[in-house]
Amino acid sequence: QVQLVASGGGLVQTGGSLRLSCAAFGLPFSDYGMGWFRQAPGKEREFVAAISRSGANIYYADSVKGRFSISRDNAKNTVYLQMNSLKPEDTAAYRCAAGRWEYYGPEATNYDYWGQGTQVTVSS
Repeated sequence: QVQLVASGGGLVQTGGSLRLSCAAFGLPFSDYGMGWFRQAPGKEREFVAAISRSGANIYYADSVKGRFSISRDNAKNTVYLQMNSLKPEDTAAYRCAAGRWEYYGPEATNYDYWGQGTQVTVSS
């Protein structure tokens, strides 16, 4: 049974930082590209960042470029999202996802498995 367990969310002030983690269980982690998506109340889900199974291809939404950084540790079956210079508009539930892709990480249809959300709230 595949499980993606996200953690690291919380309440932070504008300009602060958080590091999200997503641990994967029950799948060959190194065969999967990993992504982070977020959804705020009343809004559509949106892509945040993704890293391919090889780690060679990394994608960011324009809204987070220069502030967020995605990485993976295949030995720990974990993907990370380092979030710096947080803004109130980053407030959302963040979910990680896994798919057998090497390219087109922002495409939600490329993902087979989704984890539960971890809430990030940025106060102004």
